[in-house]
Amino acid sequence: MEARAHVRHVRISSRKVKLVIDLIRGKKVNEALAILRYTPKKAAVILEKLIKSAAANAENNYDMNPDNLYIAEIYANQGPTLKRFRPRAMGRANMIRKRTSHISVTLKEKE
Repeated sequence: MEARAHVRHVRISSRKVKLVIDLIRGKKVNEALAILRYTPKKAAVILEKLIKSAAANAENNYDMNPDNLYIAEIYANQGPTLKRFRPRAMGRANMIRKRTSHISVTLKEKE
């Protein structure tokens, strides 16, 4: 039995999210939330909300015990990139890429 949660089109690069994801992969949910609470990154706030959502899905939809949940699988994929242009010298323009990401988490229950 597993519970999932996804967040899509988050306005943060997947590369930056993966740094925080590596801190919590395989940990128990309570331990992961404690780590995220004291991690000074923008991605930590997003991941904390996502893990709480997945835990609520597990408890309400699948009748799993929230104390026995652990993060079985968590990953961030690249989403669509917003392209913006900035004027430069001599009539030129540079492209600015505003990257987005899709984050998924799967929780399982330890026996």
